[in-house]
Amino acid sequence: METMTKEKKETISPVTKHITGSEALLLSLIEEGVDVIFGYPGGAIMPVYDALYHYEEKIRHILVRHEQGAAHAAQGYARASGKVGVALVTSGPGATNLITGIADAMIDSTPLVCISGQVGAPLLGTDAFQETDVIGISMPVTKWNVQVTRAEDIPAAIAKAFYIARTGRPGPVLVDITKDAQFAKFDFSYTKCESIRSYVPVPKVDIEKVKEAAVIINNAKKPYALIGQGVILGGAEKELIAFLEKTGIPAAWTLLGASAMRTDHPLNMGMLGMHGNYGPNVKTNECDVLIAIGMRFDDRVTGDVKRYAKQAKIIHLEIDPAEIDKIVNTTVPVLGDTKESLALLSEFVNPGKHQAWVNEFKKCAEIEYEKVIQNDLYPEKEGLSMGEVIRRINEKTGCDAILVTDVGQHQMVAARYFKFNQTRSAITSGGLGTMGFGLPASIGAKIGAPEREVVCVCGDGGLQMTIQELGTIFQSEVAVKIVVLNNNFLGMVRQWQQLFFDKRYSSTPLINPDFIAIAKAYSIAGQKVSSRNDLDGAIETMINHKGPYMLEVKVEQEDNVFPMVAAGSSVSEIRLE
Repeated sequence: METMTKEKKETISPVTKHITGSEALLLSLIEEGVDVIFGYPGGAIMPVYDALYHYEEKIRHILVRHEQGAAHAAQGYARASGKVGVALVTSGPGATNLITGIADAMIDSTPLVCISGQVGAPLLGTDAFQETDVIGISMPVTKWNVQVTRAEDIPAAIAKAFYIARTGRPGPVLVDITKDAQFAKFDFSYTKCESIRSYVPVPKVDIEKVKEAAVIINNAKKPYALIGQGVILGGAEKELIAFLEKTGIPAAWTLLGASAMRTDHPLNMGMLGMHGNYGPNVKTNECDVLIAIGMRFDDRVTGDVKRYAKQAKIIHLEIDPAEIDKIVNTTVPVLGDTKESLALLSEFVNPGKHQAWVNEFKKCAEIEYEKVIQNDLYPEKEGLSMGEVIRRINEKTGCDAILVTDVGQHQMVAARYFKFNQTRSAITSGGLGTMGFGLPASIGAKIGAPEREVVCVCGDGGLQMTIQELGTIFQSEVAVKIVVLNNNFLGMVRQWQQLFFDKRYSSTPLINPDFIAIAKAYSIAGQKVSSRNDLDGAIETMINHKGPYMLEVKVEQEDNVFPMVAAGSSVSEIRLE
């Protein structure tokens, strides 16, 4: 009888404990399944760090070297694991240092819960030491934010934060907690958030719209699918392949849609966008039906939107109503989660093959291989190319590694030539294009997927923006493999200066430090390579090394990334040289 009574009580209401707001925060995180936090302590968050001292067995804390690194590491963790990333910082500069990472997560739909300490409630608005209006600052770049001034409000705020961050189109949220709320005690209980009035994270799929889309697809002669990150976020990879294989429709992917389908799938035509593949770009303006799946028609994909796919009927599968008709006018919008909408669409489309249409892509691929790819992957010149480094990494990893990149030429080359066997294998800064993203994001990715090899490809410019995170790798023993493609330039800006500014290389040449010496100062093994004869052995040494490793490769200084759709050009005007 006693057991039955106890079970009944636990069913009716959660167990309560009289604890501080700081401990309540940690217990709330544990209730949400959090087992790792990326953070940096300071005065206004010190009570939470004091409470964390007693929860080290349940929550692993990764001490970063800069709060921006905490946000990017949390992003890498979220993207690799599919979970919500968590960052913990203090007030003032601690909170403002998070903003770049939060903005990056917002535009790339990455679920984060960022927690900042704040001065005591009586000091709010007084310009107290390390006080900033982080709520006002972060409002444009968060999915939701809230300031908590009472301890008893912490559990509900955290529950709501996780619900909003992970549901629908994911994104970052920020919870700002005053110091007095962290100290105050109350009777703690936790209830997960399962709904919020007026917030509809996943629109209901309109079956009539699905049928309407299916009719258009069934009558198409040259249908073409564009794959975005929404497929990965929705866990719809199997549904995507089932749809494509049933219809025989060729597909290409956006930068963030990389790895949604295997690189070697016969219907995978390659990458879209400014430095995407030749066929996927030019065929956009030749298809008769364009099926956009979980992508948002970013300007790097569309080029001149006034000349983008004007001949095609547009079907847009999208979870966020705000993206419908925002950039490209849609013939048939299909709102809903891609996992559900793709499965329904597959029921109504006819089995088919479009081999002649697929062959047109293959002819484009042959042209691109002859004019661009062959020279990138198998250069005849003396200097090393970025492409051949990526090719050899593929060979040594069996195409099973997670690729994390920074931003620049190396990012585009890696996206073009890295091969993927499984989903959640490509992590990069897409919409914001944040230099400095790569190194801390690779830390989070390795912690989020410890069983997988994580290869971080950086340029010499971006690496130096967050190079202090080598200290995080050292202290936390994170076995990431760092490949620095060093051309002693801010390479992407230099390429634009060469092509559009008459080679006026203003502030783009770099005089760099000895990266390997810096790595060794953090007890990270590494080596520098400048000869083709040494490249294979160096990559093999890196992959076989049990801990973190840095491989610096000296590459050609003035290599350019082609194909290229110049800003303001049509995708049909893609340049091969």
